Amino acid sequence: MRNIEIKAKIDDPELIISRIKQLTDNECVVIKQHDTFFKVSAGRRFKLRQFEDGTGELLSYKRPNVLGPKLSDYLKASLAPENCPMVANILREFYGCVGIVKKVRKLYMIGQTRVHVDNVEDLGNFLELEVVLTDEQDAEFGEKIAQDLMAKLGIQSDDLIAEAYIDLLDKSVR
Repeated sequence: MRNIEIKAKIDDPELIISRIKQLTDNECVVIKQHDTFFKVSAGRRFKLRQFEDGTGELLSYKRPNVLGPKLSDYLKASLAPENCPMVANILREFYGCVGIVKKVRKLYMIGQTRVHVDNVEDLGNFLELEVVLTDEQDAEFGEKIAQDLMAKLGIQSDDLIAEAYIDLLDKSVR
């Protein structure tokens, strides 16, 4: 699976949410996420995402740490609640844990784009756009959608960040 992503630091999440609501009729879905990142080869990321209801997802992805719209290739598998604790233990033992990211995500859909307004524990507020690409769509198509949404939401190039939340948390403790 592929998408085009941007991530931006935001100071006023309510202003961003009001702009998002002007672009969609979809209701907000609030998701509490607990992501455990594991040590894997450079250039890839591997995490177990656990949800409040006990379910989870294993996610493996490759995405460059660059500003602006970027292509992310990812694989995702769902886990039932009874499997999450054991899978977490196995992965910690086998790979080792890099760190944990806890966030409350407000998810909106605008067309084929997942729009996330995230409050990340110990980091603050962020906006993520994930333009989900079909097999027929190239990265350039998704980049145009992302840039158009950035303009409509008032996201400036100075707001953009290149790193993942786990990288930002790592920097903040150094």
